[in-house]
Amino acid sequence: MSGKVRVGIIGCGRIGQVHCRALEGNPSAEVVIAADYFVKAAQACAKKFGIPRAVQDWKEVVQASNVDAVVICSPSDTHCQIIIAAAQAGKHIFCEKPIDYKLERIDVALEAVRKSGVKLQLGFQRRFDANFQRVRHAVQSGEIGSPYMLNIISRDPAPPPLAYLKQSGGLFFDMMIHDFDMARFILGSEAVEIHASANSFDQSIADIGDVTTAVVTIHFQNGALGTIQCCRKAAYGYDQRVEVLGSGGAVDIGNNFPNTATVSTDQAVRRDLPLNFFMDRYVEAYANEMIAFVDMVKNGTEPVVTGIDGRVPVVMAYAAMKSLKEKRSVRLAEVDIVPNARL
Repeated sequence: MSGKVRVGIIGCGRIGQVHCRALEGNPSAEVVIAADYFVKAAQACAKKFGIPRAVQDWKEVVQASNVDAVVICSPSDTHCQIIIAAAQAGKHIFCEKPIDYKLERIDVALEAVRKSGVKLQLGFQRRFDANFQRVRHAVQSGEIGSPYMLNIISRDPAPPPLAYLKQSGGLFFDMMIHDFDMARFILGSEAVEIHASANSFDQSIADIGDVTTAVVTIHFQNGALGTIQCCRKAAYGYDQRVEVLGSGGAVDIGNNFPNTATVSTDQAVRRDLPLNFFMDRYVEAYANEMIAFVDMVKNGTEPVVTGIDGRVPVVMAYAAMKSLKEKRSVRLAEVDIVPNARL
């Protein structure tokens, strides 16, 4: 493709604006239209980022003749429908996780993408973070030998609003889905069996059938064992750590901090708290994610994060939910389906 990639943004909330900012700094792309059900949000986003057109209906983005690709940042329950419509309109697609919460609908969307010949990239931004990429390289290159154990710690500074949690799909689908993807990404192996334990420290969250704290153990095809610890609240901030132990060594990464200063006194040695929010922690990752997407559209490269990469963590989340409910280990084959459904 010659010239700039013309992008339409669907969903102008927090994450939509993150992507607008990343695209604003990309010389190979331009955002030409923004849509949001709350049209004032679309208009504010358009004004902020110099986007020439703001609309309420996402269908106007998909149908626009001057749009080459769409970036879907709308509520999760709209993703599948928009993917199908965009594919049928011949638009390349970037979609935030998840594609959907139902495997049947995911398979319909992926089939629509396959039939249309457009490209689809899923929004797992941690794959574009330099720290996580270094861990993956240490494992995949054999630098630490064969992987024995993986441990992922993922903790938010505070739970999201209850209104968000009610439509989020729950901790396994909303929060831990990133960690399920990261486990696959780092180890380069698929999960075979999952066991989950969970509880809630917040009664209002428990009352809507969700949990705040969970530990999942995973058996992988390559023989490695993995653990994922997720919690909706860490008093000291956003906590993202990973360790892999292998036959020839280990690799680990810690949190990112706003500075590298260490203060030493006769009372203590201390430093400032880690970055407190995911949008601060992953600024560069979000930018790199959009660079990869624009390159995919412009130069015809393959998606860095595929539709199948979006599907498998949902299967893992279902296995975790089933394990929690039935208080036993669950093989992924128990919850996967044959992709033959229709909307």
